[in-house]
Amino acid sequence: MRVVSRTSNNRRQPPPLFTTPSWMFWSSLLILTTLLSASMGAFVALLAPDSKSSIPRTVAGRALGHLWRHGFQYWLTRPVHILIMGIDRVPGTRENSPESFSGRSDTLLVLRVDPNDNSLSMLSLPRDTQVHVPALGWQKLSHVNPLGGPDLTVKAVSNTLNDLPIDRYIRVSTGAFRVLVDLVDGVEVFVDRPMHYVDYTQGLKIDLLPGWQTLNGKQASDFARFRADELGDIGRVQRQQAVIKALRQRLNSASVLPRLPQLIRVVHKHIDTNISSQEMRALVSLALQIEPEHFKQVMLPGRYSYPGEFPTSYWAIDPRGRDRVLREYFHMYWMGNAWSDYSGTSVSTGRSPKSLRIAIQNATGQPNIARQLAQKLQKQGFYNLYLVEDWSVEVLYTQIIVQKGDLVGAQYLKRVLDKGKIEASSTGHVYSDLTIRIGKDWLK
Repeated sequence: MRVVSRTSNNRRQPPPLFTTPSWMFWSSLLILTTLLSASMGAFVALLAPDSKSSIPRTVAGRALGHLWRHGFQYWLTRPVHILIMGIDRVPGTRENSPESFSGRSDTLLVLRVDPNDNSLSMLSLPRDTQVHVPALGWQKLSHVNPLGGPDLTVKAVSNTLNDLPIDRYIRVSTGAFRVLVDLVDGVEVFVDRPMHYVDYTQGLKIDLLPGWQTLNGKQASDFARFRADELGDIGRVQRQQAVIKALRQRLNSASVLPRLPQLIRVVHKHIDTNISSQEMRALVSLALQIEPEHFKQVMLPGRYSYPGEFPTSYWAIDPRGRDRVLREYFHMYWMGNAWSDYSGTSVSTGRSPKSLRIAIQNATGQPNIARQLAQKLQKQGFYNLYLVEDWSVEVLYTQIIVQKGDLVGAQYLKRVLDKGKIEASSTGHVYSDLTIRIGKDWLK
């Protein structure tokens, strides 16, 4: 069995990423490989570990964890970078036909799966990211797939990331995510505002109320795609990361296990990829060994272009922020004309942690806590602080959200506070370097 591109069967196959012995555990392999291939959300969710997994621990008298970890005798020989593209619906095309994968890239993620430290890092690329494409000039990243397909998109992403090598790609049709969420009985997310939007060209009608709720496939897709607010595409990136976390939890639920054969049959047809089945097994083998703290999410640092700066609106990359993310999350160090995967201690960000722009958000339910913390940090020499609107849901434990990828600064801040869990994601205040979301543990 091989998982190959449906739209380019004659494309020369890339070199293998791994070594393989002859023995394999077929039943678990079939389930996990197909689910990993099924959709952007499923791929990331199944790779991402969940510390609160409720999967039953025994199957036919054997530990399920042991069965999965030791049933796959495949392994990666080096870190692998994978581009994942969620493709917009193409009007007038048959679902899952080759033409259905020719739409714009609504979602773009670069994954680094690293066997050296058993880690998974996920970089979200805003769809409006400004990229330079040979023979096409400056384009929005989401437009490259319909202009030149996955190979050109891979080249554009690689060029944008200082020639970071992209080993493989996965394209996912619009129906995959909805189908998968419905098959797992929905995902629980927090909707932070009323969401109402209509786009007749995409057949899109979004109508969601605020609060915690379990969303079905259409609603989850609407939530992840909504961008009719002041944050636009950046808010959508944050919501995509939230949905990925929620889907990861559902896929680790005991109630989902009996439905795996159905998931296999339904969702496999929604993807186009150049990852072979053997390579997918190697990815699964490593994924099962990743601990929760080794799963990190971050968004490509940048800003919206100013009015009149370009003929159209772009997400303009912050080069220093990009290189910081590649160092801290991808362990890649730009040496001037080539990348090095030097694995020593983290290099300096070149700025004082006390100069970082830090948002402080109260999630305790008690008034004035954010102001008190700001005063405490000011006494410690932090001067670039600002308060944001209270988080509407109380949280138990204080979070330090690494909004723009500065893990070194987050670790320094944690030492100063002597409290807080570092959250390697971009779900904090969008204009911050770090966001402190104060939990009820702070009250103690």
